[in-house]
Amino acid sequence: MPDLKFAHPRLAAVYDTFDGDRGDLGAYEEIVAESGAGSVLDVGCGTGCLALRLAAKGLRVTGVDPAEASLQVAKGKPGGGTVEWRAEIPSGEVFDLAVMTGNVAQVFLGDDEWAAVLRDIHAVLRPGGWLVFETRRPEYRAWDEWAARSEPVVREVPGVGLVEQRFELTSVRLPLVSFRDTYTFADGEVLTSESTLRFRDRDELDAGVTAAGFRVVEVRQAPDRPARERVLLCEKP
Repeated sequence: MPDLKFAHPRLAAVYDTFDGDRGDLGAYEEIVAESGAGSVLDVGCGTGCLALRLAAKGLRVTGVDPAEASLQVAKGKPGGGTVEWRAEIPSGEVFDLAVMTGNVAQVFLGDDEWAAVLRDIHAVLRPGGWLVFETRRPEYRAWDEWAARSEPVVREVPGVGLVEQRFELTSVRLPLVSFRDTYTFADGEVLTSESTLRFRDRDELDAGVTAAGFRVVEVRQAPDRPARERVLLCEKP
């Protein structure tokens, strides 16, 4: 099940404002261009930021996310009609490239769950197709920085007004790290979203994608967080 901040209509509507600048997406546009892909599957597309940018370049794009509220936000953006939006990975279609940005790969907590999504992606890629995804490096210990976040963030959300976000690190039981986001709206409504991420090391990542039938061709650094995250480029032979 998706976290409340993606699945609740009111939280999905403010997500982009708190997510901030998506300067990381340019690097993924470049990777897609390098691959020569004409069709892209955006797994965990959320509010559609990357999917819409790729569709604007003339690519055939399908955005997949189980959070209907996030898909509704994506559909309502300029160009929303140029992307096919799905709640799950479509069977019977074929894509040149699949991508998971925003550390979506870390929301799959169990080994079976992770293996299943990798198999599903493999099944819809053409031979020679690509899976590209990012994940935080556990050795960097991002949760130590998160633990220091105590001050609330207040943003003006267009059409909504002032919204306060409070972050709390709730558990570190590696490889799982949990946290809580609490949002307070100007009308007094308070909504709380609980999240857990799994931090996989390089050996686990390699083993997982190899078992699903991929070959790791290259590992890059995330452009917005160098040395903190890996971007894996995996080919379906």
